Amino acid sequence: MTGITEALEDLRVSLQRVMGFGDPAGWSDDELLAETAAIEAMGRVVDARRVACAGEVGERSRVELGGERLSTQRGCRSAAELLERVTQVSGAEARRRIALGMATRARSGLTGEMMPARFPEVAAALAEGELGADAAATIVRELGATRNVADPAGLQAAEHELVAAAVGSGDSAPVRCTADEVRVQAQVWAHFLDQDGPEPDDERAMRRRGFRFGRARDGLIPVTGELLPEVASGLRRLFDAHLAPRSGGGFMTAEERADLDRSGEQRTADQQRHDVIAAIIETAARSGEHPTIGGSAPTVLVSVRAADVETGRGVAHADGVEIPVSLRAARQLMCTGGTQQVTLDGHGRIIRLGSPERCFTSHQRRAITLRDGGCLIPGCSVPASWCEIHHVIPDVDGGPTHPDNGVLLCWFHHRTIDTSGWGIRMTAGAPQIRPPAWLDPGGRWRDATKSPTRLADLLEQRRPGAA
Repeated sequence: MTGITEALEDLRVSLQRVMGFGDPAGWSDDELLAETAAIEAMGRVVDARRVACAGEVGERSRVELGGERLSTQRGCRSAAELLERVTQVSGAEARRRIALGMATRARSGLTGEMMPARFPEVAAALAEGELGADAAATIVRELGATRNVADPAGLQAAEHELVAAAVGSGDSAPVRCTADEVRVQAQVWAHFLDQDGPEPDDERAMRRRGFRFGRARDGLIPVTGELLPEVASGLRRLFDAHLAPRSGGGFMTAEERADLDRSGEQRTADQQRHDVIAAIIETAARSGEHPTIGGSAPTVLVSVRAADVETGRGVAHADGVEIPVSLRAARQLMCTGGTQQVTLDGHGRIIRLGSPERCFTSHQRRAITLRDGGCLIPGCSVPASWCEIHHVIPDVDGGPTHPDNGVLLCWFHHRTIDTSGWGIRMTAGAPQIRPPAWLDPGGRWRDATKSPTRLADLLEQRRPGAA
């Protein structure tokens, strides 16, 4: 405790000194770097106490304690939730602190005797403020995965070397390594320690498989995960089938091929893969072969104010996603999945619940599929089964939910139909398209289909001497 008390006092004195310097913009280069390093050193001391407290919260909230768990007594489901509420950090940070704290605290044996921490050198360096929480967590995570298979002596040596690299001690590591450099070294050690592990690779892969949603940033939801090889192979084949150059273009007319050659593909490969995933999700939800939620097929619930839809200003909100979605996305979902009017009074009470406005039935979809054959935009290879049905005249403008007013568009072209410049109209119940002005300044409308049967009819009509 003496070292920590002294460090905290140094923290107080140094902060007063730093505050006296004023705005960092007025510091010299040397002053800026020196104070940045000094503040970070003090931050490591604070982080060590944070981790220690988090580890104790985790210890007092162990599952084995049942109703005596600290988290349960405070009305929380887990130690992480309790720490989130007390500290206001994110769930990921709370879990990280607890895992690190549990791995670096002294333990009680089965007979009540005290045992050293699972990572004693990490614990000591962390407590003294020499080792940062990022590097410590990396060492614990990477080496912890090998504890069941690694030789104890080798594990101890790895911990010693990694801590030395992180704090810059010893002849082999005279300069502190960054947290990222420690991560690379820790991964090398982990592979070395586990190279002859008895556990089959398949069993490890089964346990490590996963798919995770990250925290929203810049209007997007990052995803990470690890796929089993056969799952990755299947997904890759789906990508290959739908992203191959000119795939699915066998039924394109000469005019459509000319449009494609002039326009090219504007989406990157990553963006195209995203759109394939979007089509897979929409197709799976529509298939009826998945578990229901509340008696209905898995459905994305999106709420939007009617006034915002009318004015085109504002945002919508999708159930289960913390960031808003654009009105363009909301309109696409409304066009594809239907709407239900919910009227609230000034106090938020529901005073009227309209009937759900269903979109095209499965029978209507089959008829439209036979007529259109796939996404109507020239050059698009997305097949009919992966397409959405677009109301040519929007439902909010009185457009009927009828095959005479519905056409097949893939997820991407449906999402961008209002801004891409492509025009779609229905003539006697059959769709026609018009390329953007930069592709066809004349603005010619032409019949649109990728159905081989319908194409045969059109060719027959164009044959010289046809009635």
